[in-house]
Amino acid sequence: MKLSEIKSKLEALKTISFKLPNGTLVPNHFHVTEVGKITKDFIDCGGTVRHEEVVNFQLWNANDYDHRLHPEKLLNIIELSQKTLNIDDLEIEVEYQGDTIGKYSLDFDGKNFLLTTKQTDCLAKDNCGVPEKQPKPKLQLANLSDEPCCSPDGNCC
Repeated sequence: MKLSEIKSKLEALKTISFKLPNGTLVPNHFHVTEVGKITKDFIDCGGTVRHEEVVNFQLWNANDYDHRLHPEKLLNIIELSQKTLNIDDLEIEVEYQGDTIGKYSLDFDGKNFLLTTKQTDCLAKDNCGVPEKQPKPKLQLANLSDEPCCSPDGNCC
């Protein structure tokens, strides 16, 4: 999700909730402790220099049960961050404390912001000799043998 998308969704919400990939909600007394821009300059395993930028939200589960972050407050934080840090309409990455700090992508289901899992990947598969995943062959059920497979003289044992 890009920054413009979350801003648009926040304008229509009365409350904010984030759902973890396992389906549990982040406690409603969470705080967004940081909104920032993360710049990553690196060389991939194929020798290509790369540059990435994301907007980073850090969610923190506080012991402050009397306060709840409202959509208009988060919108103000985002707009101040954009202005002060010169943040463009970038993809959002969310950090949340589990056993360690987890990094998530962001989606929306119409009610909750969804923290979705991220995966590592080789960005230089062609230079590293890593084959691209081949699609699994599709079998037509009509083309399978008519011979029963679950009888003692069947074709599956």
